Amino acid sequence: MNNKSMRDTFWDRIYDIAKEDRDLVLIDADMGAPSLDKFREDFNGRQYFSTGIAEQNMIAVAGGLAKEGKKVFTYAIAPFITSRCHEFTKLNCGLMKIPINLVGVGPGFSYDDSGPTHHLTEDISIMRAIPNLEIYCPSDNLIAKRLAKKMYCSENPAYIRLDREILPNLSDQNGISKNREKIQAGFREFGKGDLAIVSTGNMVHTALEVQKYYSDKNIPIGVLDLHQLKPISEEFKKNMSGYKNLVSLEEHLLDGGLGSIIAETIIDNNLLVNLKKRIGLVDYVYAYGGRKNIQELYKIDEKSVINEIDKLIN
Repeated sequence: MNNKSMRDTFWDRIYDIAKEDRDLVLIDADMGAPSLDKFREDFNGRQYFSTGIAEQNMIAVAGGLAKEGKKVFTYAIAPFITSRCHEFTKLNCGLMKIPINLVGVGPGFSYDDSGPTHHLTEDISIMRAIPNLEIYCPSDNLIAKRLAKKMYCSENPAYIRLDREILPNLSDQNGISKNREKIQAGFREFGKGDLAIVSTGNMVHTALEVQKYYSDKNIPIGVLDLHQLKPISEEFKKNMSGYKNLVSLEEHLLDGGLGSIIAETIIDNNLLVNLKKRIGLVDYVYAYGGRKNIQELYKIDEKSVINEIDKLIN
């Protein structure tokens, strides 16, 4: 049973790398986490800095340090590190291609009871419009840990969205090893069928519950866990083409989100696969309450997804 958050798994891996590389620097915007305590104790004033609640300034400082050869990771609540300092990211990462790593915790309705100021349902749309910026969205700790190293090794700017919930791992290390090539190409595949659900982040867990429902009825469907949202790899395009029909599922606005990525990839590459349905948020969500309740309200919960797929296969 996994008892560690995706956030702490990610930062524990970065901490281990930072012990070996004194040029790795972490800057946060007044964030707290058990995994950050080690940075404060061991690296404060040298490899760890806090700008306070000033996300724009954090990105500006990160840009300067990165230009001086530092490997910089920045960290804040996901809606703030994306929307609040978008212009700074656009200019530093997009225009100047400075390799800053942006780490956001709490996409979608992770901060459910905090309401719309802390909900994040448009970040994929706005961040993928920034040139040169890689985008990642892991579904469990095993992938988050691997992405920490991948971002460290990359020479490109990147944004990763880490869910706030403690989510179970979807495979063990043996499963990771067997699927190494696909994981390196930015995705995992669970099962096969004429139809596959393409999802990302926490919603992959919902997709797998839907898959189990149909498996119990002897109806095989596949699940594609896309954790590299930008760029889309050639291997994923090839794998996606092995299905007849696709359904995308996301805790995000349909405008510019995962479903848009899949549709654009199919059209731009002349892939012979049908995207039959995009399941996500039709408009901006102004709602409070538990995450499960909000998902049910806006029809992206397990039952609602099954209802939509039933229309396609019956």
